[in-house]
Amino acid sequence: MDANTVSEDQGGELAFWLRLQWLPGVGPVAARALLARFGLPQGIFSASFDALREVVPAGVARAILQAPRPVANSQLELTLQWLSQPGNAVLTLADYAYPSLLLEIPDPPLLLYVRGRPELLSRPCVAVIGSRNASTQGMQNAAAFAEALSHAGLTIVSGLALGIDTHAHEGGLRGEGATVAVIGTGADLVYPRRNLDLAQRIAAQGCIVSEYALGLPAIPSNFPRRNRLISGLARGVLVIEAAAQSGSLITARLAGEYGRDVYALPGSIHATLAKGCHALIKQGAKLVDSVDDVLQELQWPAAAGTVAPAHPLLTAPAHPLLAALGHDPCDADTLAARSSLAMAEVMGELLALEMAGLVERLPGGLFQRCK
Repeated sequence: MDANTVSEDQGGELAFWLRLQWLPGVGPVAARALLARFGLPQGIFSASFDALREVVPAGVARAILQAPRPVANSQLELTLQWLSQPGNAVLTLADYAYPSLLLEIPDPPLLLYVRGRPELLSRPCVAVIGSRNASTQGMQNAAAFAEALSHAGLTIVSGLALGIDTHAHEGGLRGEGATVAVIGTGADLVYPRRNLDLAQRIAAQGCIVSEYALGLPAIPSNFPRRNRLISGLARGVLVIEAAAQSGSLITARLAGEYGRDVYALPGSIHATLAKGCHALIKQGAKLVDSVDDVLQELQWPAAAGTVAPAHPLLTAPAHPLLAALGHDPCDADTLAARSSLAMAEVMGELLALEMAGLVERLPGGLFQRCK
């Protein structure tokens, strides 16, 4: 339901959904069980204590029969005000537009707060995720893969975080498939604030979605939980870069549990941000090194005449330091020995290559070639 179509009856219906959402002791699983037994939320709140006890504990049944909590009433007022703004919508489990793939997960949200184009939630999607502290190469890969997949007509899902997520959304916006940002705050907030401009463009061209109540700030525990929606919305999850303990591995694990495909880009055995991807590949994730690999696994046709943008390195003249660097991180002393160049010359050339986007400086005095 959105601002332009919310009638008095629909506003009353939303009040029941919010009342259910704010019931103490009732999460998505219990709420779904109640809905399966009593139909719409109105049926739950008109049921008898004995009937409720067949589904939930006595304490929860008593809470259902009490007056609505003040927070539910205040959320109704706030939500109706938010719905009065163009482009905002709320989808309930009973809405026809609620994404069907989310209904396949064990605990789909009762409500989805949407900014932008809700129809994107039901289109074929691929999640593109990875580290917040991504390498330059990782961010370039995220943007290139996302753009090519979007040009092929797939919607890119990610989490609006810095690093890989940001560049996945940017790439998705450049293609016909657009992008969906699943956020861990209320849909009326943007976190991190550095992505405010990106969020505004996603709301205009794509879709921002949250299960969290309006006004809810960034709480650390919300982000691992929202990862289940990223996996749930997507047909497959592509991990670009991830450290061994990355939150992206939670999303990938959930994708596997939901029966979704998991893909991972390999990297150097010396790169910290490749450890998570390598672990996923060992566990059965599909190793991919091109967009075609993903499309073939999904049995999805490639966009005619569309290729991933080439990196400048592919057309740059051969450089002795690039040849000496290879594709593994390396320190300046080793490069000087390999190339037979003086240290001052090595550092000057590395700076020039870094400025050209061909080499990335890593922590610990290491340098890495951007492919």
